[in-house]
Formats: sequence, structure tokens, C-alpha cells
Amino acid sequence: NLKKLPRKLVILGGGPIGSEMAQAFSRLGSEVTIVEMSSQIMSREDNDVVQLVKERFKKEGLKVLVDHKAINFKSNKLICDHKGKEKVIEFDQVLLALGRSPNINGFGLSELGVKIRNNGTIQANQFLQTNISNIFVCGDVTGPYQFTHTAAQQAWYATVNALFSPFKKFKVDYSIIPWTTFLDPEIARVGLNEKEAKELNIPYETTVFGIDHLDRAITDSEGIGFIKVLTKPGKDKILGVTIVSSHAGDLIAEYILAMKHSIGLNKILGTIHVYPTYSEANKFVAGEWKRSHLPLFLIKVLEKFNYLRR
Repeated sequence: NLKKLPRKLVILGGGPIGSEMAQAFSRLGSEVTIVEMSSQIMSREDNDVVQLVKERFKKEGLKVLVDHKAINFKSNKLICDHKGKEKVIEFDQVLLALGRSPNINGFGLSELGVKIRNNGTIQANQFLQTNISNIFVCGDVTGPYQFTHTAAQQAWYATVNALFSPFKKFKVDYSIIPWTTFLDPEIARVGLNEKEAKELNIPYETTVFGIDHLDRAITDSEGIGFIKVLTKPGKDKILGVTIVSSHAGDLIAEYILAMKHSIGLNKILGTIHVYPTYSEANKFVAGEWKRSHLPLFLIKVLEKFNYLRR
């Protein structure tokens, strides 16, 4: 709703939306300050991802204040508490990026007796059916994910189930949920990252390929970022992927398909990818995994065998 670009913009919240808006306004010319109450921005991401984002923000002149709790507003000043000390931040406009609540008021849901969860979302079963049998829901109003693409997927299930119930119903599938944070460079995720795997005590191996080694990225002057793949120890089964790169949201599609249909890194490595494209990075990280899992004894035997053939 802004008609004029703010000279000084304060963004409360350093999550994906706050970070996206911060970089966008900074590039438009605003002096942007992100104020985050916790110890780091992008708290769901691994430390190496956050560090890369912070370095990019610093290079572009964005201010990131972590461990800063907003206390009060006085005119055009934000009063924060930082480890027991008061800090004052001047602004022209403030953007609240502290999360979203579902809009369920004014539709007569309470009059109909539709059940609402404690978090304010509409209660629905695995078929997206509410406690009122002929009312189905999809999107942010029911969750559990606040993504346009999951809402679209839910819409298909809700529509089909509403049309064919009670003869046939389909369970909504949340097994593989990808998302992208549209920064520059983009951050794309599917499955587990290291932080989540550690919290869940799931054993994993990590394979990383640096985008700075990719010919297309070098040609485009976009050689920043990496692809990190988590696999089951000793196996090529993919547990999760994090991509930080230009076009990361497009690159992640191959891994979404792979995880959905149990395709491992060996098959990705054995698939021809067009040169020079960003998609080659997916094959290269599979190559890095293969290289680290080659049987050393067999390599030594082959080395000796080929030496004797000379």
C-alpha cells in the first residue's frame, strides 16, 4: 500500500518474508534494518546458509540486528532491548514480518459449528474434510503449510473429494514438501536439512558441491552458493537437499521428483544433463557423493592391473 519509497525502513522479523522484503526494498533504495528477536535470521536454515545470506546482506548495505527485542514505539523511533541495554532505531516506515494468522472470521463458520484448532486454523481430516461432512477446506486457513503450491495441491484433493465423496476419497500427501525463499541467491529446500536431522537424531552423510565450480554460473557471474545433499549413511538415498544459488527454485525440482519416487544419487549421476546449464550442478553433487564412496581396495587393484597391462 506504500505510495512512496521509505528512506529508512525497519522490518520486524528476520524470517523468509522479512528477509525477502528487506533485500527488495534495499535494492529499491531504502536504508533497511532487520530487527530479529532470536540469535539469528532465517532460523530454520543451517548455519552455512545463514552465514551466506548475512554476508550478501552486509555487502548490499542491509543492517541485521539479532538478539534485539522490540519494546516500544516513540514517534518515528523503535525502542529495542539488546541484552539488557536499550537501543533506539529511527525509521520512516515499519514492516511487520512476524508471521500470518488465518482469516476465518465473517464467514459464519462458528454458526455452522465448524471446528477450529487451537492455532486458529480450520480443523480438517486427511481428506481435507471438516467436521461438517459437505465442507472441505484448503490453503492457509487449514495449514499446516503456508505455501501457494501446497494450497494448490490441497485444492485438487479438496475438489475431487468433495465431488466424489462418499464413493471415493483421496488422502492429501504431505510426504515431500519443497519451498523456496526468493532472495538473491535463492534458497530452495526439500526434505531434511542438517539442523532438523540432528534434532530428530537421524543419521546422515553430507555431500556439497560449490556453485562457483559450475561453468554456467561462472559465465553468468552467479558463482555464489552450493548444493548440499543429505543421504542415508553408506547409501545414495536422499534424505534432504538445500540449494543456495541463482535459480535454486528450479534446480530443486529434480530432487523433489527423486525423493517422491525413491530415485537415488546413482541414477541422477547416470542421467545426462545439458551443458552448460545450472542443472548440471545436480549431477556434479551426485558425482561428489560417488567419488567419496568408491571402494579404495578396488581402486588399488585396478591401478595395479592397468600398470601391469602397459
